[in-house]
Amino acid sequence: MQDKLPIAIVSDIVCPWCFIGKARLETALAQHGLTDRVAITWLPYELNPDMPPEGMDRTAYLDAKFGGRARAATVYGRIEAAAREAGLEVDFGRIARVPNTLDAHRLIHWAGIEGVQTPVVSALFAAYFRDGRDIGDASELARIAAACGMDGAAVAVALQGEADRDDLAARDADARARGVTAVPTWLIDRRHVLQGAQPPVLWLGVIDEILAKVGVAGA
Repeated sequence: MQDKLPIAIVSDIVCPWCFIGKARLETALAQHGLTDRVAITWLPYELNPDMPPEGMDRTAYLDAKFGGRARAATVYGRIEAAAREAGLEVDFGRIARVPNTLDAHRLIHWAGIEGVQTPVVSALFAAYFRDGRDIGDASELARIAAACGMDGAAVAVALQGEADRDDLAARDADARARGVTAVPTWLIDRRHVLQGAQPPVLWLGVIDEILAKVGVAGA
């Protein structure tokens, strides 16, 4: 029997389905009384690995990706409905730029070392999808870090250097080599793989099945 059920989440901060999937998982864990019985880690994946370091205008990005604003509006209308159903506050209209997310992934990695990874991920999702902040900007990332109890000044300095860039790029490449082509992708108990923003009811079934096999202390 193990103390906590490990769940590793391959995700990107600019992926709305990752935001929604996180909320749905949290709902399932709360319903199951397992919020304190899981150990969640966040693994990097860049949806736009060729994004310029400064990011790009979101309108231009959506036009290029969806071939027109009407198509983008339809797609994001469905996403917004799913987000609100999951209890999330989103405002896609406030997002002016689509960022390069490598620095955000660096922050998430450092937050993991300090034991505040999920709070930082939560803050990044809210900053981007609710507030429209540019999470590719080092000063924004430093403010988010500080709000989550990290040393914002130290984070700002670290972001000016190259620390962990190659390592995180390698992790991203490894995920792709292992067959991850979309996010969120969930690795549960280091061996069970699930993809997509699954509804709470499915999570409850998955968790029950895995717990029946491995058990979690106190569950």
